[in-house]
Amino acid sequence: MEDNTLNQLFLGNNPDGPLNTAENLNQQHVVDDIGAFLNVLPPKVREGLDGDAREDHDLSGLLEVIVDLGRVPEARFVDGSVPLSEKEVSRWDIDTVIAGLGRFGDDNRAGIERTLHRFSVIRDREGNPVGLTCRVGRAVFGSVRLIQDLIQSGRSVLILGRPGIGKTTILREVARVLADDASRRVVIVDTSNEIGGDGAVAHPAIGRARRMQVPNTELQHRTMIEAVENHMPEVVVIDEIGTELEALAARTIAERGVQLVATAHGNTLGNVITNPTLSDLVGGTQAVTLGDIEARRRRTQKTVLERKHTPTFDVVVEMRERNYVGVHIDVGRAVDRMLRGLQVPLEMRTLNEDGSVDTQVEDAMETEDAFETAAFDLNSVRSPRRSFENPNETSNGRRHRNGTPRQREETIERDDSLPEPPPIRVHPFGVPRETLRSSIRAMGVPVMLAESAQESDVLVTTKQHYGRRPPAVKRAERDGIPVYVLRRGTREQIEQFLNRFELETAGAINGEHGNDEIIVEEALEEAERAVERVLSGDRKINLTAQSSHIRRLQHALAARYNVGSASTGHEPNRHVIIRRRRR
Repeated sequence: MEDNTLNQLFLGNNPDGPLNTAENLNQQHVVDDIGAFLNVLPPKVREGLDGDAREDHDLSGLLEVIVDLGRVPEARFVDGSVPLSEKEVSRWDIDTVIAGLGRFGDDNRAGIERTLHRFSVIRDREGNPVGLTCRVGRAVFGSVRLIQDLIQSGRSVLILGRPGIGKTTILREVARVLADDASRRVVIVDTSNEIGGDGAVAHPAIGRARRMQVPNTELQHRTMIEAVENHMPEVVVIDEIGTELEALAARTIAERGVQLVATAHGNTLGNVITNPTLSDLVGGTQAVTLGDIEARRRRTQKTVLERKHTPTFDVVVEMRERNYVGVHIDVGRAVDRMLRGLQVPLEMRTLNEDGSVDTQVEDAMETEDAFETAAFDLNSVRSPRRSFENPNETSNGRRHRNGTPRQREETIERDDSLPEPPPIRVHPFGVPRETLRSSIRAMGVPVMLAESAQESDVLVTTKQHYGRRPPAVKRAERDGIPVYVLRRGTREQIEQFLNRFELETAGAINGEHGNDEIIVEEALEEAERAVERVLSGDRKINLTAQSSHIRRLQHALAARYNVGSASTGHEPNRHVIIRRRRR
């Protein structure tokens, strides 16, 4: 295909209409310029492709031609490989191909000017060429439709997949769509001239996107930074991020507010997480040593892996086949779930022949239901350190004043599915412990004593002790543990303090603090989302105002995930703040 025809196809000058019109969006268009590719091959290789090989295979499915010294040439198609000649390849054959190509770079790759074909050389110990891998380059119009909504949203996208699956092809189309259709300033960092083709003039397949060639692959990170500093792009397109310096340069670009679209080595998000060179692209990992209490709370080992920082890329696309991909819409959440050992649902997308995209979530219902149950089960929020077989009994074995479950059903018609309020763990600081214990026993309230402030839901102290601001009180307020201050540590004051919990618990059972368990679950779902945002880098999140009973559950949930929480405001607008835990 001639160069002017290519320009007509990609720049909208086609006599039959441009390729990006509404009528043409229903099918893919492929431009491979196979004539230029065949012209540089040795005569016996061309004859093989024009003869037997062409009879058995369509050239539209030709992937590459292998030319190795002392072996017969071989053509590799999508559906198999065939020999192209009975004669072995000579040095003259290899030199003939090299003569028709551009200059080979330090990565031993070259191309044909204004085409997308790539030729990679194999050299012997002396540096002499002894083999060639001749790959056919194709511009596929319409391949970007699988992820077009993601790239046009302005989010940074990382594309993964095995070699030869079409990562560069879709990246080329991304650059054209963003430059032409979305009218954005796009700069391509073209490592081996694979995106924009060989030669000084870029291939028309990239549209109006600008292309920066990389003179030395070891200096690609410098070209990436130069693109941002010198040319003011809105989008930077990069092929094959493969080194730590390139990953760091990508983070620098993202922090400047520039959208990134790139490919990297690896088949799945899990591969990138475990790759020490590239893990920074998805947030990185760090080993965190937990305290004894926190390790028991999480029911895990004391040393765990956690995400280090906000991911460079917002979205990760795993290419399974050319027209079949899996998408991680929220990379931060996906990485967090992988590190916790939870399953990560994938949004699977399939590009149909008519141009439509089918979307479904792989194992989403099963995985999400299991996760929601684990995250919002009130029994697990109650206390991961202890289990209570009978929630109607306090720590001393006495029944609550409200009577047995059956009696409460008959009097208030309570639904069995509503959760029992969890026993409240109180740690006294400067308050007589025995007086508090005897008052709990006498009143039968759902309260139990905690041995330390770290294990408690509430810390109770006196005005005198609180005024001295001891370390235990400061630590409790820092960790979001509510602190109740009594005027004096008398029995009367203690009973008034305990009476508040009895009223709150009775109100929760009778529905005064919510119609049913849906309100509780929605409040905990809101807290879970806030925890995820804080783990992803947000400083603090204000939750909706809730009753004191629900606020206690939200505090307990925050503690499970090792983030800080605190109650603020005045009733009825008192609410919980989820925040980073202070070091």
